Amino acid sequence: MNVPCVRVPRESGEAARRRLADAGLLDHDHEITVAEGTLYIPVVDADAVPDDLTVVDYEPPARETQTTPADLLGFEPSYERLGDIVILDEDDPDRARDIADAIVTSDLKAETVVNRASKVKGELRVRDWDVLVGDSTETVHREYGHEFRLDIDAVYFSPRLATERHRVVEAIREGEHVFDMFAGVGPFAVPAAAAGAEVVACDLNEAAVEYLRENAERNDVADRLTAIHGDVREVAADYEGWADRLIMNLPHSASDFLDTAVRLASDECVIHLYDIQHEDDPFGPGLAAVRAAAESTYEVEVVNEHVVRSYAPHEYNVCLDVRLTKRT
Repeated sequence: MNVPCVRVPRESGEAARRRLADAGLLDHDHEITVAEGTLYIPVVDADAVPDDLTVVDYEPPARETQTTPADLLGFEPSYERLGDIVILDEDDPDRARDIADAIVTSDLKAETVVNRASKVKGELRVRDWDVLVGDSTETVHREYGHEFRLDIDAVYFSPRLATERHRVVEAIREGEHVFDMFAGVGPFAVPAAAAGAEVVACDLNEAAVEYLRENAERNDVADRLTAIHGDVREVAADYEGWADRLIMNLPHSASDFLDTAVRLASDECVIHLYDIQHEDDPFGPGLAAVRAAAESTYEVEVVNEHVVRSYAPHEYNVCLDVRLTKRT
């Protein structure tokens, strides 16, 4: 029997599946199917699928019954997958333990289950974890055809930003000079290099840079990616006027580095500035900061204003895409 399915290239399947799962649109009665490099993801409501995803009629096999955590708990727990790690965000430690036990007992594949024990903190943007199952916080995460080894106890990484990272990388053209100012383990930098860009990626977290170098090798882009451990404000002296594209993924404080971004920018440069702002004016403060830093030297053009996700009540994580053009 044909059912509505989202059709995506196989390498984009996990990000699409996650979006559909977050929206409650997955059809759990049918199997996700791969055919000739294309993934077919069954959905329960074709009309509710985001417009940028393609829905087709397809005949996937009926799903064999599996035991889920919800079957054991009597409610649908909230969790994230990162490689073979399951991440919980529960304030009640007893509830977290019950969910972890159910995950282990169910058919869900997981080597480690952790619960968030703190907010992201410090200039290295790491957090504390309660490890409920397993003995390692290191994993390999796969995203849009790339692999990233990382340790969530030592570096910051959010699987929720996969679609946003892909959006930015899709705009990159072969031969561009891309500077990732706060690169982490490379989820922007590695795909940018794979797209044919020459990439410089900097981070203050030494562990993150070590993983970044490993991930460049793992994804066969080490010849196009230079990974630097250090403060980007100090690194910038070696790359003044070099960057055709700047990625500034450091919400809350990226605007503090716009003077450095202007130093790095070539005669024409696109900046992807990530910010956290109130819903009443999500883009205004970031744009004002860009203009204050750049307008004496560059024409400033807004290319795109993009809401990435809801961050907190009445606050959004946003990205402001701005083109700087050198004044003549």
